[in-house]
Amino acid sequence: MVLEGVSGIGKSTLAGVLAGRLRATSIHTLTRPHTDWSAAVNARLRALPQFAFYLSGLLHTSDSVRQCRTIGPVIADRYVSSVLACHSAVHRVPVDDVAALLVPYRGYLDTPDLTFYLRCSEQVLRRRMETKGKEQVLSPDDLALFGVDGRLDRLLRNFERVADEDPTAVVIDTDGKTPGTLADEVLAHVEARRA
Repeated sequence: MVLEGVSGIGKSTLAGVLAGRLRATSIHTLTRPHTDWSAAVNARLRALPQFAFYLSGLLHTSDSVRQCRTIGPVIADRYVSSVLACHSAVHRVPVDDVAALLVPYRGYLDTPDLTFYLRCSEQVLRRRMETKGKEQVLSPDDLALFGVDGRLDRLLRNFERVADEDPTAVVIDTDGKTPGTLADEVLAHVEARRA
């Protein structure tokens, strides 16, 4: 399964809870070594080379997912939808243009069984980002969420658009819910799918 949504929404926390309950492997997209290079890539490369970097990260993550699935369940914290929504929002290009670049590689990318799109109100997101900032150093992407004019709105619209076209999509509102409650809700969807 995949957890998607804007920075600070609670994907990593929920992935940890789910991985513990399911004895699953949790993978953050981008995996290493890509994650170590992303800040430099974002700062130095223009849109198309930056997309190529994230595409190579997706392909590598897909390989990792396939390998881990031989052992048991896998939970990905971000995957294809994040590349589409985020690249489009950061570079102010249509989501369809980014999706067109992915077309030749879709057959290689492992398809999730379910993709959970997490969403919350802006007020709750601001509180979560404040908490995240107290626990760790915020990334440039975290800071841009509210610091770059229109970034949050573009991201929210893009994730909504991508979810609308995703046959594996399940949208979950997270306001007022604990990570444990959200995990219960996700697992209920997983069980319903198996039935």
